This record gives sequence, C-alpha cells and structure tokens, in this order.
Amino acid sequence: MIDRTGLAEFLRRRRESLQPEDVGLPRGRRRRTSGLRREEVAALCHMSADYYARLERERGPRPSEQMIASIAQGLHLSLDERDHLFRLAGQTPPPRGADSEHISPGLLRILDRLHDTPAEIVTELGETLRQTPLGIALTGDLTGYRGPARSLGYRWFTDPATRRLYAPEDHPFLTRMFVSGLRGAATLRGPGSRAAHYADLLLAQSEEFRQVWNDHEVGLRPHEVKHFIHPEVGALELNCQTLLDPNQSHLLIVYTAIPGSESYEKLQLLSVIGAQTLRSGVRDQRIQ
Repeated sequence: MIDRTGLAEFLRRRRESLQPEDVGLPRGRRRRTSGLRREEVAALCHMSADYYARLERERGPRPSEQMIASIAQGLHLSLDERDHLFRLAGQTPPPRGADSEHISPGLLRILDRLHDTPAEIVTELGETLRQTPLGIALTGDLTGYRGPARSLGYRWFTDPATRRLYAPEDHPFLTRMFVSGLRGAATLRGPGSRAAHYADLLLAQSEEFRQVWNDHEVGLRPHEVKHFIHPEVGALELNCQTLLDPNQSHLLIVYTAIPGSESYEKLQLLSVIGAQTLRSGVRDQRIQ
C-alpha cells in the first residue's frame, strides 16, 4: 500500500537537499529557492511538473515502477534511498547487482560535470544508460534502443550501421573483444542471465559470432585509443578512460583527445555542431 504522506515528505526532503550544481544545472543569479525547484526535478525525472507536484501534495495516481525508478534516478538517490522510495510508493524494489540500471549518485555527479567531454555510463553488456551532450554528438543517442539491441555488442553483429562509426582496421579486434566480453559475462552470471540470453540469440542469428565464439577467447580489454569515423567531422582518434562502479557493474567511459591534435580540434567543432542540432530540435518541437 502506498504511504502518500511518507512519500511526499521524502520527495520534498530530497528535493530541498539538492543544489543545481549537484545535478549539473546552472544556479542562476536570482535564485532564491533552497534546493531544486519542482519543475527542475520533474525535468530530471522525465515527467510533467504537474504530475511531480501532485506526488509532493499527496495526490494523484499511484506511481508505476517505471515512474518511481525515474524519480529515484532524477533525485540522485543511493540504492538504499531508492529501495525506500519504492516501498513508500507501495512497490517492490528492483534487484541490485549486475542487472540493476540504477546509476549511483557518485557516478552521476562525475558525469554531470563532463558537459564539455564525450562520456557515457554503460552496463557490463554495453547498454548505454546515460550520455553527456557531447557523447550524443559523437555516437548518437544510444539510450533509445530497446531489448537486446540496447547492447553495443549485440548490435555489432546484427546492425551494419553500428560498425560504420568505427575505423575498419579496428573491426577484427572489436569483433573478438565483444565476443570475449559476452562469454565472460555469461559465465560469470550463469544460465538464465541476460548475458547468456544475448549469447543464445547471437549464436542463432550470426555465423560470424558463432565462429569467434567457438574460439573460447576471454579476457580481451578495450584498447586505450579508439578510432571513430564521424559522419560530419570524419576520423577521430580518442583516448578512452574507464571508471568502474563495482557494486553496480556500471562503467563510466570518457573520451578525450590530445590537446592541439587534429582530433582535439574536431571535438571542439563537434561540440558546436551538437549544440546547434540540440537548439534546432527544440525549435522544431516548438513549431509542431
């Protein structure tokens, strides 16, 4: 059963304890609110301000599991806080561990500060959970995929467009690396896991995957330097650094270029192109 009073009080407390800079938002000169505004939290949670306001006022329909998960992420809750929020809403908390998609507050705080850098948070299966704006400009919005296609390793063998973003000379190694990573995850998580399911799907769909899978290669790690082929700025040579959250098996991947290099200049150009595309998209939405 939903505890409307407890839910409303918890949401208000968490909202008032957060500052704009905690969630990657500008503070502004004339700000008088202590903590975040309701409309700011609603935007972070991908819901209407009216819907969120009703929850804080102990009104509205009982929120779904998907809505509660979105609120927990938007408010940068810890796992314990997330589980508490689910129980207040009368829902069973999702499982923790490798299958969890709740990003830790620490990882989110780092990502929020990388506004001028391509970066993303992914699961151990290469499912993108969050990207910076420049990350989207580099690889496209990868959070919109559904089902097995959310996994980069799965798309590598089923969607030819995925490979066009990477330099052809890197394809053989990337093929081996994706298979190696999936084999390791499937063995670690066991039968019935999402990793094992993806492996079964690819074994049935891709001859290339079957051939490399039969080599039983494990332990391959990504190269520090990745070579991208961007449709607008061309070839990019980027260094790749990874930060692991061991509790959630999530990876924060950050792409940088050597200052003064051609790739560095192209990233600067890409940041401008990405911002223009974003503004254009906002204008188009307003016109419709």
